[in-house]
Amino acid sequence: MDGQPTAGIVEQIRDIPIYRASIERGHFPVLEKPEIADGFPDNWMTPALEKALEAGEAEFVLSTGTNHARMQIIRPPYFLLNSYYRLWSEHPDISATWEDGCRRVSLTTVLATEHVARVNARKRGAEPSPVPDLDDRRLDARTLYVNLTLDPALWTRDDVERMLGEIETARREHPQGRYHLDCSGYHLAHLVHKARAWGLWEAFPQPASIIHAYEYTPANVRWYLHEHFGCPVIDLFGSTELGYLYYSDRHGRYRPYLDDMSVELIPVVPGSTLYSLIVTSVRNPYMPLIRYRSGDCARTLDGTPDPTKIAGFCGREKELLAAPDGPVAQGDLDERISAAAPGVFLHQLRVGDGTPARLLYTTFDGGPLEEAQSAALERGVRELTGLPCALEHREHIPIGKSGKYAWLRREV
Repeated sequence: MDGQPTAGIVEQIRDIPIYRASIERGHFPVLEKPEIADGFPDNWMTPALEKALEAGEAEFVLSTGTNHARMQIIRPPYFLLNSYYRLWSEHPDISATWEDGCRRVSLTTVLATEHVARVNARKRGAEPSPVPDLDDRRLDARTLYVNLTLDPALWTRDDVERMLGEIETARREHPQGRYHLDCSGYHLAHLVHKARAWGLWEAFPQPASIIHAYEYTPANVRWYLHEHFGCPVIDLFGSTELGYLYYSDRHGRYRPYLDDMSVELIPVVPGSTLYSLIVTSVRNPYMPLIRYRSGDCARTLDGTPDPTKIAGFCGREKELLAAPDGPVAQGDLDERISAAAPGVFLHQLRVGDGTPARLLYTTFDGGPLEEAQSAALERGVRELTGLPCALEHREHIPIGKSGKYAWLRREV
């Protein structure tokens, strides 16, 4: 199956300029991100979209980005939030916390917090405060954001005590003292680690459910969260432009969530079992995406291109590392690290032309790996990448300016 859109979808997109040539040819090639940006927004403009923009039913936004350029898109207000809320309300393991009216506390990048504060300030006709108060960090009646620092490794005790206090405020707002915790896995792991180190763990209000999203969460970090929380810990996979496409159950198995969508898996190189996600979606009525390359990679349970059998999402195509046995993704390195050294917290692989690779890492206990684990990990990285590798224990690996971690850094 080549993923061509149905006749019904073609009828829905007939007036959109970017698709006219494909409709005339009767064939839709894969849609790449640069094509979306080329001539934007005229390449998407229709009379219906013009009216929606004038009425405030559609808006221009930027994709959240990771360590790459952001992309301008058009979507309904709160498109991603509504996608999140609907999935939360229907998820078989955590729908009860939605139905119970639990508050959603979001612990993610400071950029997300700043965005909410800007939106609230704009509503008041004011400038956002450099340090927004709690009310300015409420996205709606249900969601509040708590992080005010770019790098969570640099949170002070005062930062941690403030966030725990704000989480407790959200918990107390519920009649049964329950709340839902939304997070980047890294950020929550940092908060747990610091709370334990500073004797504040007893003050950490235990959530009734947890979702981690926003970026790839390594296996060791997922294990760390499961170890410290007794509630379901769920992973969501999606993007700003698409909404959410897959969710994990409490055991880590992925399930498709493809209302108004379909997914193709195409090998990143011929013969590879690492696949690119190609998505057709009319969920966003103002910018339907037909055979769109999302930029994400996945592997399946049996190596076949069956989107119902996705075993895990492996990171971004732009961050693939060329290796003798085929491209290496973030998830491939993560698999080697978790197998050899479960105590590794953060890691970053640094590679350069003609030089050995260096794997920088921190650990949950703060100390370097034991000799046997170090040797096993060096061997695993060498087998995976074809590069000799030296480990470097660090106390701190800085976060990127996007508020997300880069697993790979190419050095000159």
